[in-house]
Amino acid sequence: MNNQSRRAFLKTAATGVAVAATAPVLGNVSAPTVIPATAYGANDRINIAVLGVNGRGNSHISEIIGIEKQTNVALIALADPDLNVLNKCAKGLQDKIAGRKLQTEQDFRKLLDNKDIHAVTLATPNHWHALQTIWACQAGKDVYVEKPATHNVYEGKKMIEAAYKYNRIVQHGVQLRSSLAVREAVKHLEEGLIGRVYMARGLVYRWRPDIGNKGISRVPEGLNYDLWCGPAPMAPFSENLVHYNWHWHWNYGNGDVGNQGIHETDLCMWGLGLTSLPEKITAMGGKFLWDDCKEVPEILTSVYHYPKLKKIIQFEVRNWCTNLEDGAGVGNIFYGDKGYLVVNGYGSYATYMGEKREKGPSRRESGELTLHFRNWVEAIRARDMSLQNGPVQSCHLSSALAHLGNISYRLGRQLEFDSVAERFIGEGESEANTMLSREYRAPYLLPETV
Repeated sequence: MNNQSRRAFLKTAATGVAVAATAPVLGNVSAPTVIPATAYGANDRINIAVLGVNGRGNSHISEIIGIEKQTNVALIALADPDLNVLNKCAKGLQDKIAGRKLQTEQDFRKLLDNKDIHAVTLATPNHWHALQTIWACQAGKDVYVEKPATHNVYEGKKMIEAAYKYNRIVQHGVQLRSSLAVREAVKHLEEGLIGRVYMARGLVYRWRPDIGNKGISRVPEGLNYDLWCGPAPMAPFSENLVHYNWHWHWNYGNGDVGNQGIHETDLCMWGLGLTSLPEKITAMGGKFLWDDCKEVPEILTSVYHYPKLKKIIQFEVRNWCTNLEDGAGVGNIFYGDKGYLVVNGYGSYATYMGEKREKGPSRRESGELTLHFRNWVEAIRARDMSLQNGPVQSCHLSSALAHLGNISYRLGRQLEFDSVAERFIGEGESEANTMLSREYRAPYLLPETV
């Protein structure tokens, strides 16, 4: 994406750039006065907190520590509702950040109240991402939010509003956008290497075994389960939720199309040059392998149609034995009238031209996650959204694409969608529109006015 198209993309769904003087109450913790949206000098240190330190949060920690000296940032705080996870993580970091004491909090809202923290990264479960992002923007913090940035379609629009209202840099964790190889691949698509690109396929073939059904049990000591559930319903505790398998339950996760798949939904839209959601959506699949407690489908095929633009996206989720497609098990395939282009996982692509599939340009290069974090810091320091590779609009669009497919699957029918109003249309679609948002559990309420 060139600078001109990136600036146009940044205008999509923007609601203005006014900076509020004060922020509302964040749950039970009052937010500080919003930090002025001024650029940081090269000698100004940017202090960062990581919210959610199990699993993906460890990657955030490693990336921040890895770029501290080059970018003048510092990891100064951690938060996690599970004290067992939090304390273990903090203890393991002492040698890496010698001479600096980490602030640790079970309740992340206390970190939002800390004026010495300038930015936060979010590696919490999906159902928390949007609300934490909005509260962080209101508290004057810039945000790096893991994919999917939202748990439902409505949340994405509110995140965009918050980012613009408080002039915050909100970076989506779709690090393929910072991959040098993938950026080169998209440039080839834009310049017509494989001709007119009309179709993209997203592939998520991940090994996802039977998780069984561990049933209900007591909340482990050290876990604030109320805080872990946050805006989602507080169902009885189960080890099948905490800490990873929440991905496969609708109240907290979005299945693999909304997990690993967001990298691929994002790239499908990016490579096709799409900046809006589709007009027709259909999806089908189910559970064919395991009699476990997963609620999401093991196998899912989704189709997203843009009839006016003559473009289509197909998406495949498979979670067991399967073939690869030109080497891609997790990745993307783009089809044009002169050839096709395959993005295989992270940091590599290959092209095949014409009827004989003659090999064209290709490239393999790693390091995209580090580049993505560096890009976030660069945009924070300059206070310039146009510098971002993963801007807040991608938080909404790539996540919403997955959500639309899930809604079609859950309702069992094709849906028509008004991509301007972002509402389902046609008779009997009130049920589908209800699924664009959710009921939020007090006091973890998504604000109508951000």
